[in-house]
Amino acid sequence: MTSHVIADTGVLTGRSLRHILRSPDTIITTAITPIALMLLFTFVFGGAINIGSDQSYIDYMLPGILLITVASGISYTAYRLFLDLKGGIVERFQSMPIARSSVLWGHVLTSLVSNLVSVALVIGVALIMGFRSGAGIGGWLAVAGILVLFTLALTWVAMIAGLSAKSIDGATAFSYPLIFLPFISSAFVPTDSMPGPVAWFAENQPVTSIVNTLRALFSQQPVGNDIWIALVWLVVILIAAYAAAAAVYRRRIS
Repeated sequence: MTSHVIADTGVLTGRSLRHILRSPDTIITTAITPIALMLLFTFVFGGAINIGSDQSYIDYMLPGILLITVASGISYTAYRLFLDLKGGIVERFQSMPIARSSVLWGHVLTSLVSNLVSVALVIGVALIMGFRSGAGIGGWLAVAGILVLFTLALTWVAMIAGLSAKSIDGATAFSYPLIFLPFISSAFVPTDSMPGPVAWFAENQPVTSIVNTLRALFSQQPVGNDIWIALVWLVVILIAAYAAAAAVYRRRIS
């Protein structure tokens, strides 16, 4: 049974990846906005922002830019799933002897691959712009692990949107608050520079702990409790989103 699910998921993932390869502009488009923000903040706003350390501003803000990259990319996942549902391809799959869960997992794994490619493009541009990291192999693997977990968590949120939406706009609009969330965190400025209520929200929302963890890993600094807070947030969001998406999917195909 397990091998059947894995084989079916592999086939459907390959199908989705071929669609992206035929239209690589989706990955490029996903990376353009974060790169534009990185250029804007580094060369326009960066000199006026006091981050309270000798760290270069691009080193400081890159973790937040990477999260925005993923948040931008998952909207395409919801869009692709919505089109499959509206086009009747999902119903066609259900008439075939394939594992039902493989339909969603195919989209999830495609999202993971495409978003990691976008993240790699953004990091490449950041290196050209002057980003430097003293992290060793272990640090980079930890960064990759957190980004994978973050991508999976948000992708399952995208699954809910794609399954529940009534229109293409509805399928993609959910990503806008997620893209905006890093701006009310420690991603671009220290939270202690914000007004009281805003600072409280920024310090206690999940993006801040994730950004702080990535920043510490890149700069070889102690991660402290931030990594555990980040992992708890990500695991809770992942489990809740997966359960909700599975429930919505069962209702849609029943």
